Amino acid sequence: MLSERTSDQAEGLRRLLLRASARVVTVAAAGTGLGATSLVVNLASVLAQAGKDVLVLDENVSHDNVGNMLALKPRYDLLNAVRCDKTWREIVLHPRQGVRILPIARAIQALPKLSAAERERLLEYLAEASRGADVVLVDAAASEGHNIPASLAPEQPLLLVLNTTASAITESYALIKRMTMQDGRQNFEIVVNKARDEQQARVVFGNVAQVARRHLNVRVEYLGYIPVDEKLKRATQLCRPVVEAFPAAAAARAFGDLGRNLMLLPAAGNDQAGGLSDVLQRLMRQARSPILAHAN
Repeated sequence: MLSERTSDQAEGLRRLLLRASARVVTVAAAGTGLGATSLVVNLASVLAQAGKDVLVLDENVSHDNVGNMLALKPRYDLLNAVRCDKTWREIVLHPRQGVRILPIARAIQALPKLSAAERERLLEYLAEASRGADVVLVDAAASEGHNIPASLAPEQPLLLVLNTTASAITESYALIKRMTMQDGRQNFEIVVNKARDEQQARVVFGNVAQVARRHLNVRVEYLGYIPVDEKLKRATQLCRPVVEAFPAAAAARAFGDLGRNLMLLPAAGNDQAGGLSDVLQRLMRQARSPILAHAN
């Protein structure tokens, strides 16, 4: 159990973050290779170009994380800061003006084993790093198996990325079902990646949405799609967002549309348990239990 002091500290941080009014959006996928990290990288660039201050919380421990995708090769992360090996400012990555990346994957995995003092530092550093951010993008750890990403909270916007393959459609529906049954989530925004055109993307979305609405009674909305584009592949090889490397590319225009659609999503009100406070509450719950929830 958390100490009373740590609980009081976390409650104070939650109140602080509620007042901060940063928009928190989690990007997730039912497995690796579906394009969630690419979406985070390019959305962060689009939003920064629009004048937003963006913080990316990177939950991925795999090589295919945000830092590595941008050739930043992070050597340290939030766990190093929590254990006092580094200050939190030393572990924040700055790929471009307006974008900051905070690698948090190992810290989240280590939560059950952290001392009360270490958990307190984690929450404090997360709050400090997010101060001043207009948008927080969470690149959620891929949900292969049955684990639900630690950052997800039912009230905050969720972008679920899938592609046009039958397996991705099936796995994405299974993830929607798990989050609905286990976490009470009722709203999902869908982004279709690697679509031939919008017509194909709409068909793929319709297949997922029809089953989810009928059997789960949830709200599933189409946010947009990313077309198959060699320029996007080339930008990835260059370790750059396509919106910066090839701004006229079809994929770059699609990411621009997604960024505009994202900012039109309703934000959690300050009178609700929304935004970054939900992330903190989720982390606190995980710290109390060494085992993540699993599907039955």
